[in-house]
Amino acid sequence: MVSAGDFKKGVTFEMDGHTFTIIEFQHVKPGKGAAFVRTKIRNVITGAVVEKSFSPTERYPKAQVETREMEYLYEDGGLYYFMDLESYEQIPLNFNQVEEALKYLKENDIATVKSLKGVAFSVAAPNFVELEVVKTDPGFKGDTATGANKPATVETGAIITVPLFVEQGDKIRIDTRTGDYMERV
Repeated sequence: MVSAGDFKKGVTFEMDGHTFTIIEFQHVKPGKGAAFVRTKIRNVITGAVVEKSFSPTERYPKAQVETREMEYLYEDGGLYYFMDLESYEQIPLNFNQVEEALKYLKENDIATVKSLKGVAFSVAAPNFVELEVVKTDPGFKGDTATGANKPATVETGAIITVPLFVEQGDKIRIDTRTGDYMERV
């Protein structure tokens, strides 16, 4: 069982005969009245997103989610194909299921695929990835007094905020959980 007060991004639970995963959450303590947890939850089977508030004392059974390491192979006609590293079985997933991870995945990268009762519903990129900067503006001398940053587009198409010294062609390490620049590789 998981209480609403312990909700975090990625927690999967069962409610009203359906399985949901938390996309966003916020603990709210108003000046008047009881505290509550405001969430945005996604039905793992249908993909429908709902905003719902919970009392922190409400409890729900945790869903039995299976996680597997799979290799991202390719995209074809709006479907993204992943291969199980043990059985070599390939499964197609739609954009809604891979949306967050796709910003950081290249072909042949390893990702974590979550499934419920044999049906895959979510993909997570590794915590840290190394990607090449394909487009960024040049940094100018004298701009460093404020610790300024600039946007950079990496090879997967994601836009990351990087320090001024990062140039086009550099490889950088990115924390995929936050989307933050970590270091130049």
